[in-house]
Amino acid sequence: MSTATAPAIRVQGVTKAFKDLPVLRGVDLEVERGSIFALLGSNGAGKTTLVRILSTLLKADGGSATVRGYDVAATPNEVRESISLTGQFAAVDEILTGRENLVLVAKLRHLKDPGSIADDLLARFSLTEAGGRRAGTYSGGMRRRLDIAMSLIGAPPVIFLDEPTTGLDPQARLEVWDTVKKLANSGTTVLLTTQYLDEAEQLADRIGILHEGTIIQNGTLAELKRLLPQAKVEYVEKQPTLEEVFLALVGPSAGTAEASATEKEESR
Repeated sequence: MSTATAPAIRVQGVTKAFKDLPVLRGVDLEVERGSIFALLGSNGAGKTTLVRILSTLLKADGGSATVRGYDVAATPNEVRESISLTGQFAAVDEILTGRENLVLVAKLRHLKDPGSIADDLLARFSLTEAGGRRAGTYSGGMRRRLDIAMSLIGAPPVIFLDEPTTGLDPQARLEVWDTVKKLANSGTTVLLTTQYLDEAEQLADRIGILHEGTIIQNGTLAELKRLLPQAKVEYVEKQPTLEEVFLALVGPSAGTAEASATEKEESR
């Protein structure tokens, strides 16, 4: 199959062990171009190990994997040119401003007009007003959005997001979810790892459940729900979730207000 028609990601029988500890025991999955695939699993299931293999940071013991038709073991340079990786914690320089972080990455990638690239991404991720502030003053959601924006410099067609909402508050999680949806709508392929069931449910076109080193189920949300017996209809008084209570009390702009207050305090 040519690279032009190949799935964005294809994994066949991938295995990996660390000494005598098997982590991946034969993983198989495919991710269509321009879609969001959520790899769902508990801590230690092997999610990050698989992402590291797909991003050429780790070699598999067995099986094969391709990204946009390029073999991750045989043609790692071509794979690296096609991807970007955002880890579990935002990799921003907190001393630099948001704009300076973006300009720095654009210069490291030897791109023309890094200033314009930075300004475009600040606008795209609703960070224009905060672009001149040090990243250390940003809220958690803003830092994560800046981190994802940095990973998109150079327009990689495939992006790996390894547990992108770890440690974020409810409002920041919603901000990141909105960012991920916009990525897929623009044609970017997203492989998202998470241990949060609601995150996979909200974002993914398809979900793979990784358990004890293998994909035990893989399908759309509707397909996975059909694996259980048909639900019985019963009257249940719906109570609001804690997340709904939190957002109703603090309001959707709480994170922005807090960040603005921090900026004013530091300017005194």
